[in-house]
Amino acid sequence: MYPVLLKIGKFSIHTYGFFVALGFLTAILFAKHEAKRKGMDYEKIMDLCFYILLAAIVGSRLLYIAINLDMFLSDPLEIFKIWNGGLVFYGGFIAALITLIVYLKKQKMPLWKTADIMAPALALGHCIGRIGCFFAGCCYGKPCDLPWAVTFTNPATLAPVGIPLHPTQLYSSASNLIIFGMLLLFRRYQKFEGQLLLVYIFLYGIFRSIIEAFRGDFRGNIFGEMFSLSQVIGCTTAIAALVVIVIINRRARA
Repeated sequence: MYPVLLKIGKFSIHTYGFFVALGFLTAILFAKHEAKRKGMDYEKIMDLCFYILLAAIVGSRLLYIAINLDMFLSDPLEIFKIWNGGLVFYGGFIAALITLIVYLKKQKMPLWKTADIMAPALALGHCIGRIGCFFAGCCYGKPCDLPWAVTFTNPATLAPVGIPLHPTQLYSSASNLIIFGMLLLFRRYQKFEGQLLLVYIFLYGIFRSIIEAFRGDFRGNIFGEMFSLSQVIGCTTAIAALVVIVIINRRARA
């Protein structure tokens, strides 16, 4: 597609980085709106978003490096070229979650109430960021002959050129938009603090595990190349989130 959005002389704005930045900005603005709506200190939420941003970038990059270690050992400078793609969501999510817990404990802010603010913001930001993956050609899908298959032709793309592929980047973007909408609807029926985060983890784990089956890039195979690392993490976290929701609901009824 269009890996470079704008180029003036030697200065380039990469489409991947632009949409990732736009996604983060949108998520931060939504989180600020939600903090005000729930009567929380939105300035602290903004500070939290900044720390989460840094943690997410570092964590997602580190997991990508770990999965593709041979490539980076042969060319260490590639570690810093994040505009070429190469951010694994679950690495960023884990790092962001740890940062969230540490920050809230230090600031003495409510963990689960804050997590419910961040969950839909995360889904919205991720939806926009995945569009950057599509333009860069990373996170591409397997070959297919479906009517909506996408063929990348730009020589600078990270996807295989000239082959109709599943637009898995758009699948991911659409799934995150669906999750965002479902969370906004579900918050009307929320029964306990932290439930939105748990529902997000459950829904994202299911969607991600399904979409992974259509990915064509190397995913860090596990169990004899039957599953990708993200599929294992997605299924595990989805089941764990569902179990916690059921247990809390049963205790509430009791």
